[in-house]
Amino acid sequence: MASGVKPRVKVPKTASAGDSITIKTLISHKMESGQRKDKEGNVIPRSIINRFTCDFNGENVVDVKMEPAISTNPYFEFEAKVPEAGEFKFTWYDDDGSVYEETKSIAIGG
Repeated sequence: MASGVKPRVKVPKTASAGDSITIKTLISHKMESGQRKDKEGNVIPRSIINRFTCDFNGENVVDVKMEPAISTNPYFEFEAKVPEAGEFKFTWYDDDGSVYEETKSIAIGG
């Protein structure tokens, strides 16, 4: 994992079958657009998270393509329906080929 890049995810521990839950994700990343210059006038190379996906038990829930204008430390909040107990898998794809993953399980409670 590249220095300083850290994904954070918040998912409820339990839900009732069929419930919609709120999921929050944040990844600490500088998100350089490739258009800024350093103190010496050199272009700072582009380095962004260019895609974010979330799957639940292998089924895609969210798939977002990001462009250079996105802010530093991209945050996503979205709703997902939970049909059964299982695992959410979150994946962030970096321009440099790095892939950052996080998983969170959710149980069905009564």
